[in-house]
Amino acid sequence: MFVRISDLRDHVDQEVTIQGWMYNKRGSGKIYFLQLRDGSGMTQGVVTEPELLEKAERLTIESACKVTGKVSKHPKQEDVFELQVTDIEIVSIPPEDYPISKKEHGPDFLLDNRHLWLRSGKQWAIQRVRDCIITAVYDYFHENGFIKIDTPIFTPNACEGATTLFELEYFDEGKVFLSQSGQLYLEAAIMSVGRAFDFGPVFRAEKSKTRKHLAEFWMMDAEAAYVEHEESMRIQENMVVFIIQRCLERCKKELEVLERDTEPLKKIKTPFKRMTYSEAIPFLQSNGSEIKFGDDLGAPDEELLTQDSEVPVFIHKWPKSIKPFYMKVDPENPELVLNNDLIGVEGAGEIIGGSQREDDYETLKAAIEHEGLAGPEYQWYLDLRKFGGVPHSGFGLGLERMVRWVTGIEHIRETIPFPRMMTRCRP
Repeated sequence: MFVRISDLRDHVDQEVTIQGWMYNKRGSGKIYFLQLRDGSGMTQGVVTEPELLEKAERLTIESACKVTGKVSKHPKQEDVFELQVTDIEIVSIPPEDYPISKKEHGPDFLLDNRHLWLRSGKQWAIQRVRDCIITAVYDYFHENGFIKIDTPIFTPNACEGATTLFELEYFDEGKVFLSQSGQLYLEAAIMSVGRAFDFGPVFRAEKSKTRKHLAEFWMMDAEAAYVEHEESMRIQENMVVFIIQRCLERCKKELEVLERDTEPLKKIKTPFKRMTYSEAIPFLQSNGSEIKFGDDLGAPDEELLTQDSEVPVFIHKWPKSIKPFYMKVDPENPELVLNNDLIGVEGAGEIIGGSQREDDYETLKAAIEHEGLAGPEYQWYLDLRKFGGVPHSGFGLGLERMVRWVTGIEHIRETIPFPRMMTRCRP
């Protein structure tokens, strides 16, 4: 009977077969302890039968094998199960030593061998947490009246200015860009379906080498008709709490493998703190930052804003001059817009960016022209305000930044299976 390692607890005292790989072993002579994995989990196979010792000795790191044995509880560890091996079928043995050994390797070596590095315990755990976050996002939105809308990756216009766009020739149509965000297309969709989200790869040609930046990453964008600024922030904070609770419930083993201290995550509850940009600047200045009104937040600023908080902090109502054209002007102060950045705790940095969208035709048209973006590529976007325009809001969640926060991993390059950065597009 073939079973997955994650299901061994359901087969105690039964003989089963697992299909996977041996990632390590110890012992010699009369006993071998095989460290086995199959993608669903990891277990130990104890080999003592004389006729199997020779096969066990032949196995090297990353040998593929089918191992049969009787399932037993680990004698010392709670909720851990192992196999008393009765048969080994060798599927393949590597012809040479596995490149990634137990010794320390530099990041360039590991990234050059990313196709193999993914097999390590910590990388396995990170990708499973990533999957859990993706599933949680879908569940949260479907439970709250949103539907999934697929937006294009080739776009004729920029969502937030063309300076960080990847440009390419598109048949006889001239230049197009790889999408920065599905937001503008989602705004069209919600005039049909009311509430919508997308989830896919986006691209930024930003020449940044920080531990929080990728050139290709995954973004969840959401838009909702008849939702204004305050309600949008409530939707955002409820989503973050939903995601974290789901990971705490379903990724206990993975977070243990990552040695993640989960106590800070358990304290993430609504409501999150709110601070206007106009309040944040003097606060930062009084705490030693050299930031000036009109500047964007740097990583040290984000950490200062959250250092005494157990929950993320919304920084909202930013200067209009430093934000994109589509954001709604604050009716109480025309120099500001109704937007927010959500800053995560524990050095997570910006997790979400959102805003109420400008729904007035003439105001939006003037903002587009002011940015030098006027043209046929934006007329369809203006049409949304001409035909049945309503107040609406939306936001984007950076998947890799969320994974980095939940897992506690330092560098974002480990949060995506094959990272694309300013200096790397292989393997």
